[in-house]
Amino acid sequence: MQEIMQFVGNYPILSLVWVVLLGAVIFTTFQSRFSKVGDIARGEAVRLINKEDAVIVDLRKRDDYRKGHIANSLNLAASDIKSGNLGELEKAKGKPVIVVFASGTTSRDPAQNLIKAGFDQVYVLKEGISGWSRENLPLVRSK
Repeated sequence: MQEIMQFVGNYPILSLVWVVLLGAVIFTTFQSRFSKVGDIARGEAVRLINKEDAVIVDLRKRDDYRKGHIANSLNLAASDIKSGNLGELEKAKGKPVIVVFASGTTSRDPAQNLIKAGFDQVYVLKEGISGWSRENLPLVRSK
């Protein structure tokens, strides 16, 4: 304990950064544990798509979407989801929804907004499109 207090005294900024990072890790862990949004692996996503007619929501920019996306996915902006402009997605409230981004890291907030909009089964694809293509799973190109 003496060494910790000495370290804090000698390196206050480094100690503060450590405390902030620890708090962020704890907050993120609790947020994901108690969230209604689930993380889903690629194999389970394929099963949901094939067996339960899951809807894929691709959050990437239009140009990235056109370069390659999961078949039959809808391209929506996170801002559209936040504002409630769901378009075709509105018809799929009873189906599982899989939210996809480039790497899967920024999909959680839009997925939470879908839960608030009344969707029951919302998932985030782990590692996003990058993980999907790394597994050589099919992507479709648009014009």
